[in-house]
Amino acid sequence: MRDIKFRVWDNDENNFWGEGRNLSMISLVSDSVVNDDSTVLEQYTGLKDKNGVEIYENDIVKTSGSNVYVVEFFDGKFNPVSDLEGSNWEFIGNIHQNSDLLVDDIERMIPDDIGNDIHEFLHGGDK
Repeated sequence: MRDIKFRVWDNDENNFWGEGRNLSMISLVSDSVVNDDSTVLEQYTGLKDKNGVEIYENDIVKTSGSNVYVVEFFDGKFNPVSDLEGSNWEFIGNIHQNSDLLVDDIERMIPDDIGNDIHEFLHGGDK
């Protein structure tokens, strides 16, 4: 059986609180705290990366082929980590503290013309 654990990102404080708390502890937190725009509740996937780090929603993971992904709950599973064993993934950050990790991967995710325009906008000039 998978551990049911959560962590909460606090947008006002720019840090996590409640990381690793189980479901019964999270239920003690008032709905107004967890459901307002200043916090983001993230669930543990039940998987660990190749280094034994727990993987949560909104974590940024990398494959051995150096592809970078954001972990999201969609269609009843945690994508993309539910498709492969945890030993194939490496935790490299999360979207709150490490969004810069996704900028380098933007050209892989979108067509070349748009990717070039975005790259120029983000980096101030030609490639």
